[in-house]
Amino acid sequence: MRDFLNGVKFLLLDLGSTILFVGVFLLTHNTYLAIGLGIAMGLTQIGLQLARGRPIATMEWLSLFLVVAAGMATLLTDDPRFVLFKPSVIYLIVGIVMLKPGWLNRYLPAIAQQVVPDIAAIVGLLWAGLMFVSALVNAVVATSFDIATWALVMPVFGIVSKAIVFLLGFALLRFVARRRVLAMPPPEREALLASTGRR
Repeated sequence: MRDFLNGVKFLLLDLGSTILFVGVFLLTHNTYLAIGLGIAMGLTQIGLQLARGRPIATMEWLSLFLVVAAGMATLLTDDPRFVLFKPSVIYLIVGIVMLKPGWLNRYLPAIAQQVVPDIAAIVGLLWAGLMFVSALVNAVVATSFDIATWALVMPVFGIVSKAIVFLLGFALLRFVARRRVLAMPPPEREALLASTGRR
């Protein structure tokens, strides 16, 4: 669960400049201020990483590039919706990464890694599918509605959809793992439980 929460934290940090842009824009209706603060936040995040001597992840560079490019496009066209497309690009990239079999294993307990790796691969694909759907929904909402609607719809959609996939995936993994463990011959089951710290 800690690894999952860390992943959520990093995604929120990557989306931080977009979230700041939307918040400032909704409060002030000042496109230039919102973009300036969004770009400043993106640059500050990278600057802090460099000052601490930490490596900059590809996603962080991508996030900075997207906020600057979207900000410039917004300033040139006077259309703030360009910034709203940034999450779609991030969702697409995360979805592509999630197509790799086994990406979910690092978030699973040892017993699940041994008993249900095939089910974990299916759940991983469900997550990838959700990322692609989220990219599409974000793009549609960003182009079809105003910023206030986007700011209402996307957080609700994001939280609810991810909670549903998380709970369904967890329930499926647990249900199948339990059935498989109970179907094992007792000596094999005891050895598995002992080796995974369940006994």
